[in-house]
Amino acid sequence: MGGSIVITPDTRPHVTVVMPIRNEGPFIARSLQSIFSQDYPADRMDILIADGMSTDGTRAFVAEMAAQHPNLRLVDNPGGIVSTGLNAVLTMATGSIIVRVDGHCEIDRSYVSRCVAHLRDEQVAAVGGPLRTVGDGPVSEAIATAMSSAFGVGDSRFRIGSEKPMLVDTVAFPAYLRTAIEQAGPFDEELVRNQDDEYSYRLRAMGFSILLAPDVQSVYYSRASLKKLWSQYYQYGYWKVRVMQKHPRQMRLRQFVPPLFVASLVIGAVAALTLPYGGLLLGAVLIPYVVANAVASVRGARGRWDLLPLLPITFVILHLSYGFGFLHGLLKFSRRWRDRGVRARSMAPTGSEAC
Repeated sequence: MGGSIVITPDTRPHVTVVMPIRNEGPFIARSLQSIFSQDYPADRMDILIADGMSTDGTRAFVAEMAAQHPNLRLVDNPGGIVSTGLNAVLTMATGSIIVRVDGHCEIDRSYVSRCVAHLRDEQVAAVGGPLRTVGDGPVSEAIATAMSSAFGVGDSRFRIGSEKPMLVDTVAFPAYLRTAIEQAGPFDEELVRNQDDEYSYRLRAMGFSILLAPDVQSVYYSRASLKKLWSQYYQYGYWKVRVMQKHPRQMRLRQFVPPLFVASLVIGAVAALTLPYGGLLLGAVLIPYVVANAVASVRGARGRWDLLPLLPITFVILHLSYGFGFLHGLLKFSRRWRDRGVRARSMAPTGSEAC
């Protein structure tokens, strides 16, 4: 269904790398350099960066790079979110393969070439690899460890990794066949978060497959503070409700666990305050969680004793923020269960290039 691509050393497909960014000052230089350093032929690759009107110097840096690299273009993204940025650059993309990367990551030197090789299979519409999440300093390292742990994020394969290629629900920073994108249409611009999950489901519902390939490697830089981590995962939980309303079959058990945990805590706390033996109910929820958290923290620290005090707190933030966000989303979007439409502008070329 995806339209197979015949790839030889002399007929490598043209690739467009797309990157939606906003205020990525600390990371954008490394991220761009990883793209410029690809082993894929530079004359077969162009780069489109959708800037969400950055205010921290990111935009000026990208413009400077564009002046030095003819295959790099800067595009305005006044919508300011990932989905509007992706749609803005997809209208200009000319490659038969579209590789989506992030301003918060670095891709391996062979990332593009390996993605192209995997997309030889006409039934695979998208391919990506497991993330190696890293941090700078004890707090961000603890966050990176928790985000790479099954206790922290469940069975999300692109986060916890896999030793062999496997078909999955979604991947981070995928390479898409252009023909698949043309059939699936634009990204949903209603979704501030989780737009990749929603898009992956649409592809799979059309009969396409998504591949997680261990040799497609990238590094993702975790948030630098627990406050930013809370905000990130609160939004994941909040917007997951709209994805669920649009595509109920997209949901997985791991995505219900945090809101059920939070709801159980609230019910247990109320019971403890109002019922003679209500504390037993709260303890039945808290004690197993505390034990599991402690075990996961010791395993995750791997002898890094400076991380051990931070990991239990980090796990709690991951679970509570997602859970509270999800419950908030259920209340906020309670009247929108029948509203399943994808909100996006046309993908016809707009000529909104900036320099």
